[in-house]
Parts: sequence; structure tokens; C-alpha cells
Amino acid sequence: MEAAAKVVARRTRSSLAASCGLAVNGGVVVFFAAAVAGALVCASWMSAGARVPWITPVATRDTAQDAVARPERAPTLPRLAVSGTVTNRTPTLSANLEPRPPAPAPEQGASAAETTSSSCPAYFRWIHEDLRPWRATGITREAVDGAHRYGPKFRVTVVAGRLYVARYGRCFQTRDAFTQWGVLQLLRRYPGRVPDLDLMFDCQDLPVVSTGNHLGRASSPPPPLFGYCGSEPTLDIAFPDWSFWGWPELNIKPWEALRGEIDEGNSAVNWTSRAPYAYWKGNPTVGADRRNLLRCNASGNRDWNARIYAQDWGKEVQRGFRESDLAKQCTHRYKIYIEGRGWSVSEKYILACDSVALMVRPRYHDFFSRGLMPLQHYWPIRGGRAMCRSIKVAVEWGNAHTDKAQEIIGNASKFIRDELTMDRVYDYMFHLLTEYARLLKYTPTVPDRAVEVTVESMPRGRQGRERQFMVDTMVDGSGSGGPCELPPPFSSEELETLRTRKADAVRQVEMWEKP
Repeated sequence: MEAAAKVVARRTRSSLAASCGLAVNGGVVVFFAAAVAGALVCASWMSAGARVPWITPVATRDTAQDAVARPERAPTLPRLAVSGTVTNRTPTLSANLEPRPPAPAPEQGASAAETTSSSCPAYFRWIHEDLRPWRATGITREAVDGAHRYGPKFRVTVVAGRLYVARYGRCFQTRDAFTQWGVLQLLRRYPGRVPDLDLMFDCQDLPVVSTGNHLGRASSPPPPLFGYCGSEPTLDIAFPDWSFWGWPELNIKPWEALRGEIDEGNSAVNWTSRAPYAYWKGNPTVGADRRNLLRCNASGNRDWNARIYAQDWGKEVQRGFRESDLAKQCTHRYKIYIEGRGWSVSEKYILACDSVALMVRPRYHDFFSRGLMPLQHYWPIRGGRAMCRSIKVAVEWGNAHTDKAQEIIGNASKFIRDELTMDRVYDYMFHLLTEYARLLKYTPTVPDRAVEVTVESMPRGRQGRERQFMVDTMVDGSGSGGPCELPPPFSSEELETLRTRKADAVRQVEMWEKP
């Protein structure tokens, strides 16, 4: 990976260095070209641990349309009126962000409609499951410190509504910055309501805390570790990933803005008018399943009803990301979701496309994906050597049962539209952190080496898309009512019913796939 990054950096440094300064460890270092080169390796479209050569398109024709990139001035932070207490301010906070007195607490007997906007989506119930390993014992400071064995990259501590971060390593690109920016916006959205807390955070694409290493250790509970994904055999706590606030290195806009652009593209071309094939575009060099996916591309001998394109990120840098606009890739009736080395951020973009999502058996989950059901929100696809036939059967079935296919699309679109808004993202963060804080058996204090992070300090020294995305996603702090109401935990019977329902749906598809 490092060798590939250096090659791309040499090719792009001269054209990008003039406008891509970033703040790193207090100093301004011009390295955006190398950071974008790193975009060749991420779990969704890249791999952080593998050498990646230059990629050439697999198909002869790409359906993505051009989008012209224009140089931008560093944006000015908006002047925001704040009605709630902004507790993460510094003595130099500008006058337009000065706090006002906190809003009074709701009176006893107030109706739920006055204190909460609605009931949270069902997938919020997984918060209770993710924290179950610590329900009986609580979480001690020693348990939190014990996460050091898994190499966390930073520590998040909230004390009196102020955010402090201790850094232990470097995250890929700006993952850490936009994750912390998201926490800052949560503090502004619900001023005075986020409890004091202390947690470790990993920013890789793979969960690392194995359940097997902690079975039968009632006196030594596992260390809690937050990250972007989890899995059945691990205990990592899934937290909303950085891309909800934007991914500047790949020119992927913040979720709310990009979702609106995808919706516009969806309305321009209805489903029946789209190409009747399965579409995927990404880095095929990360993970065995992605390499197997290349075999499913149309050839002179066989057509598996798939149109597969390799994404060349080096060329995208040079061309100004003209062929990687996600809002212009919803041109096929079916879109393939496939993990790379680990979990992938691409799932929400695929589900938003108003195409049937063909999901190649995921091994990992993020915070919302456990709320999806096969044959209700997506069509399950086999991995390995059976993948191509599985894709072919799915496309043939959908083209022959267009009403049923569009029913699946409608369910997925409703999920994205109603249950994966930024309101719900913030509510999930709020409830997860609140429930976590309740388990702490100590009073959080500012750790050694930790520094305060504020809405002023975070954008300072950043330019271009990095700064723009922070400006675009800043919460105005004017208050939006309370968070949605957290539903109760699953019963053991409900969990078993969910597992059985998913397994039955997958078995049904496998029966349809038999020759």
C-alpha cells in the first residue's frame, strides 16, 4: 500500500499541492495528493493493508457520467444563532456562537409528542445487544484502558458537554476528524443532554475484539471498543461512520446532500427504463469475493447479467472525479453490494439508488444494516464460485417479476428515506452513548495527552472539501426537539425469530437458484 501511495503521490503532487494544505499535529502539511492516493485502499473501495496496482476498467464502456470539478475557495464558517447551551466552547468562541441560557426541562406529565419526535426505528434495539456484554458487570476504567491491546486510534471523552480527544495512532485519511466532527455536532444538537463518557475508538474496517477470547471470563469482561462495524463472532460496538459527514478525499458529499442528489437522479429515470442488468463499480483487488466478481462480467461466451467496472482512483484524481459521481450511477435495475477486505461504506448509497440491492453475503454489519431483511429490503447473493449464477438468477427473477422487484425497492427506499436520515443518525449516536455512559462505574475525567476539540478548532487550517463539508454539516444548535424514543431490548424469542426469518429467506433464494 505504501509503495502504491508513493507512486500516485509523485504523479499528482505537482497538480494538487498548491490548494490542498491540511493541518496535522498542529502544523500545516501539504499532503492531500498522498491522502487521495491512499484512497486506493479502503475496505469499501480500497484496502489499507494490500499493495494496489493501477486499475484498468474491466468493461469497455462506463455508464457513469462526467462531473466537472472546480477549484474552490476555503468557505467561511456560517454565523449561527444558538438557542441552547453550547457547552463545548472555548474562551475565544466568537460572539455569534455564544450560548444562551439552557431551555427549561419539560414539565412532568408532558406528552411524548412534546418531548420526543417519535419512536426510534427498530434497528435501534441492537444498541441493547451491542452493550449486553457489560450489563451485569458495568464498565470500569481498567476495562476501557484494556482496549489498548487492540490498537485503538483515539479516545473520546466528554466532560460537562465538552469534547476531549487523546490520539494514539493515525487513522486512514480524515476518518478520525469527521468522526469527531460528528460527535461535536451531536453535542450541539442536544446541548446539555449528552452525559459524561469515556471510550476507545478504532477506525479500521474490521472488528477486532473476538468473542472467543472472552468467553467464560465473568470476572474479566471484554474491553469495550467502538468502531464502524461489528460481526457475529466479535464484540466491537458499531458507531456511525465518518462518511455521513463527507469523504473529502473521494469527493463524496455528506450523506444528507448526496442522498438528495441521488433522489433527483432516481426521479429522472424510472426503474423499468433502466438497463436490465446488475451494476457494480469499485476496486476489485481487495478481497477474494471481489476478485470472483470479475468473473461475472459479460464475455463473448456467457452473459451473467452483470456489468462490472473497475474504479481507477489514480485516474479519478487526474480527471477531477468525473467518473465516480455516486448520484449518476443509479442507471441499472440492480446494484451489487460486496464487501472488500472488510466492511464497506457503500451499502447506504446502493440502497438509496431505487434499484434492487443484490447483497453478496455480508460478514459484517454497521449500525443500521441489522434492520434490513432479505427479500424485503434486498436480494441475497451467494459468495464464492456460485456468485455469478446467483446474480444471473436474481436479475432474471426481477425482470420476470417486476412488481415484486419494485416492492423490494420500495421497502429499501422507505428505509433510507425514513430511518436513515441524519436526524436518526444523531439519535442513534445519542442513545448509544447515553446507554454506554450508564454502564460506566467511574466518573470520566480528561485523560492525559487529551486536547479539547471544538467547532472552532476542528476546521482551522483545513481547506477545500474538508472545510466545506464541515461547514455544510454544522448543526445550528437552535434545537430540534428531543431524540426519538429508544425501543426496548429484544427478547430471546424475538432474536431467534429474526435469525430464523433471515435464514428461511436465504434458503428460499437458494432453492430458486438450483438448476
